[in-house]
Amino acid sequence: MNWVGLGMLASSLPVALAACQPSETPSDTETEKVDSSPREDGFAAVGTVAELDEAGVISDKSFFAGAVAVIRDPADETAAIAVNSMCTHQGCSVVWNGETKLFACPCHGSKFNPDGSVTEGPAGEPLGRFDVKIEEDLVLVKAQ
Repeated sequence: MNWVGLGMLASSLPVALAACQPSETPSDTETEKVDSSPREDGFAAVGTVAELDEAGVISDKSFFAGAVAVIRDPADETAAIAVNSMCTHQGCSVVWNGETKLFACPCHGSKFNPDGSVTEGPAGEPLGRFDVKIEEDLVLVKAQ
């Protein structure tokens, strides 16, 4: 009986490996990742202006200064706002909702204004802010 189980396990291994492979290979038309290394002035690129305008938000959980979300400033479409994307309640990643113009925590329902201030709890503290600027075609963020 052990040999039968081992045989079934071995025969399903190629299927499991195939399921773990990416279904698409990167194409030549995909945009290249920007260099996200911090510059001498402390700013680092998190994406391009085109990416920001297309998606409405740029999120980078691996940003050198902490998880960041960048949006266009609803009060000034030529500017951007960058906040720490970790909810101050229990550390879940907040999500930008372009329709309501709010960051929302999917874990416990906290909501935050574009500037990171709390509009609805249970979070009691605002999201942290980052300095952000648009330089040529790059969106640059700096830790404060």
